[in-house]
Amino acid sequence: MKNIAILGSTGSIGQQALEIIDNNPERFSVEVLTANNNVSLLIEQAKKFRPNVVVIANEEKYDVVSKALAGEDIKVYAGSAALAQVVEMGSVDLVLTAMVGYSGLIPTINAVKAKKQIALANKETLVVAGDLINRLAIENKVDILPVDSEHSAIFQCLAGEYMNPVEKVILTCSGGPFHGMDKKKIDSVVAKDALKHPNWDMGAKITIDSASLMNKGFEVIEAKWLFGLKPEQIEVVVHPQSIIHSMVQFCDGSIKAQLGLPDMRLPIQYAFSFPERICNDFPRLNFADFPTLTFSTPDTKIFRNLALAYEALLKGGNLACILNAANEIVVEAFLKGKITFPDIWNVNEQIMQKSTFIAKPTLDDYMATDREARAYAAEMVAILQIKN
Repeated sequence: MKNIAILGSTGSIGQQALEIIDNNPERFSVEVLTANNNVSLLIEQAKKFRPNVVVIANEEKYDVVSKALAGEDIKVYAGSAALAQVVEMGSVDLVLTAMVGYSGLIPTINAVKAKKQIALANKETLVVAGDLINRLAIENKVDILPVDSEHSAIFQCLAGEYMNPVEKVILTCSGGPFHGMDKKKIDSVVAKDALKHPNWDMGAKITIDSASLMNKGFEVIEAKWLFGLKPEQIEVVVHPQSIIHSMVQFCDGSIKAQLGLPDMRLPIQYAFSFPERICNDFPRLNFADFPTLTFSTPDTKIFRNLALAYEALLKGGNLACILNAANEIVVEAFLKGKITFPDIWNVNEQIMQKSTFIAKPTLDDYMATDREARAYAAEMVAILQIKN
């Protein structure tokens, strides 16, 4: 029995993780559930799965959760400090970090220091502080198992190949809802357009990131830290069908790919059960339904975020932390109709140039960088909002 803490249980990944656990009660149990604001769903999940601990990050909603679970044998805590500490519980075997954005950094660091196995769905943790996380994982002999479909695909392709040199990895990208659209049309798209992802069902923030190719840029950075790659070893190709989830090319030129329908339950389950594969009743890929699989090069002149991610990866230091912080602010602003879609990468680029660069940042440096970049981005959003 593996006891699992799910950080972000009310989000898309968290809900699908609970489905995996529900389908395999002899293998997995829920030890911790956490959420930011979705009180009603968190209460419902707690009553069904009966974890040892529940944490609501928004302290203003503690009383609602506490009263609703008063008759249950469940401890209820609130606040970011409690969320960061709960991963250290001795009864937790694996921590699924499914929180969105920078908020997942400190809980993941604490979980690694507590020697917990990590199922990583919060790519921003490695984007912001990949060097620090990797050093801590090595020091504490902790496995970081990727949950993103692309990185899970690479991880699966590398199984049994540890002695064979990798020439490059190929991250596939659906291209999002605006693939092939010209610049003039992209200038006028709004949030409801960007939220219509053609293949995946995800939360609002990651869906916008997918539409702007920022998500793919973050995945490039994440791949560097997960698999020890150089920037030139990471290639992105647009694959609108989302059947090939990613590929690995070895030194002899051969390529291994992992294929399947776009279903996040598979990489979640694989991270939970690794190295074993568990039988399930998920829909199977029928090649007759996909007679054509296509590939093309992403347009980084229009979708600048992907180019910015490579720039951050090449320069290193705290530049990716700056990019992540700015992006979180501008995506929220775009969702609220305050800025245009191209403003997302335009602001990101300007904040990368404006913020203080630190070549070898500490954790304190990362935290200060995050605050500074967010402040700069908020100022720029305010100026753009006035102009618009």
